[in-house]
Amino acid sequence: MSTTFDFTSAGIRCAATHFPGEDGAPVVVLAHGLAGTQDAGMWPFAEAYAAAGLHAVTFDYRCFGASDGQPRQVVSLAGQLADLHAAVDAARRLPGVDPDRVVLWGASLGGGHVVSAAAGRTDVAAVVSVVPMVDGVAAARLAAKHHAPAQLLASTGRGVASALRRRAGRGPAMIPVVARPGEPGALTLPGAYEDYLAIAGPTWRNEVAADVVLELGTRAPLKAAARLGEQGVPWLVQVADFDRSAPPHAAMKAAVAGRAEVRHYPGDHFDLFAGKPFHEPAVQHALHFLRRALGLAPAAAPTSGAQAVR
Repeated sequence: MSTTFDFTSAGIRCAATHFPGEDGAPVVVLAHGLAGTQDAGMWPFAEAYAAAGLHAVTFDYRCFGASDGQPRQVVSLAGQLADLHAAVDAARRLPGVDPDRVVLWGASLGGGHVVSAAAGRTDVAAVVSVVPMVDGVAAARLAAKHHAPAQLLASTGRGVASALRRRAGRGPAMIPVVARPGEPGALTLPGAYEDYLAIAGPTWRNEVAADVVLELGTRAPLKAAARLGEQGVPWLVQVADFDRSAPPHAAMKAAVAGRAEVRHYPGDHFDLFAGKPFHEPAVQHALHFLRRALGLAPAAAPTSGAQAVR
C-alpha cells in the first residue's frame, strides 16, 4: 500500500508518494512531464515497479499538484531539476530502500530532467527515459510541421506577454496545457486533448503559465547525455517512432551520445501510458533492463497461457 510524504526543495514543500518494494531493494524515482502531476499517469508505472519488488517514488514539482510554491502552474526547468534532486535525496532515506541503487525514470519533459540530474550524481545506478523531450529547439521545429504559422506566432506572443507580466511583478498569463486543434494551448495536436485527459488525476489543472513556450526553448540536455555515457550509467531510452510532441530524432541523438539502450514503439507521444497499446510492453522492457542493470534476479517464467514480452 502506498503512503504519502513530503520533502523540502529550496525551502518549498513538495508532495510525494512511496510505493514500497522489498526490503533492501533499489528505488525508482519517477519524474512526470509538462505541467503534469504525480496522479496524472505516473502511478500505474510506479505500481508496476513496486509489484516487481522495487520501491517507487512519485512527486509533484513545486507550484503543481499537491506541492507548495507560488505562482501556481509556472514551469521552471531549473526549479524542477532542483526538485528532482531533492526527491532523490528524500527517496534514499525511506525505510527499506537501498540508498546506493537509485533509478531515475522520467517521461516527456521529465525524460530529459532525469538525464540532467543523473549526470551530476554518483548514486544513480540506472536511468529510464520514456518519450523524452531533450531538445527544445528540435521540439519547436517539429511543432512548426504540425501547426499553422499564425498559431505558433500567437503562442509565442502569449509567452512573451506572460514573461513581461512576471517581470513587472504581476501574475503570469495562463493558457490551457492541452486543447483541441485551433484553440490556444501548449499542446493542441489532434488527439492530445483526449489523451492527456484520459490520464489526468484530481490534482491536475488544465492551465500553465504561457511563458512555458519560452522556457522550453532552453531545453537541451545533450551535454548531460554525453556525460552519462562517459560515467557508464546504464540508460534506457523508449522512443515513440511517430511522436509529434517530443522529436524522436532528438531522443535518438541523445541516446547515441549517452551510449543508451533503445526500444522503439510504433506509436505517438501518449501511447506508452496506461490504457494505451504500448504501456505494458514499455513497462516489461524497462523491468527487463533494470533487472540486468541492477543485477536483480530474473522474473519468473510466464505461467501457462501467458505470453512473454520480447
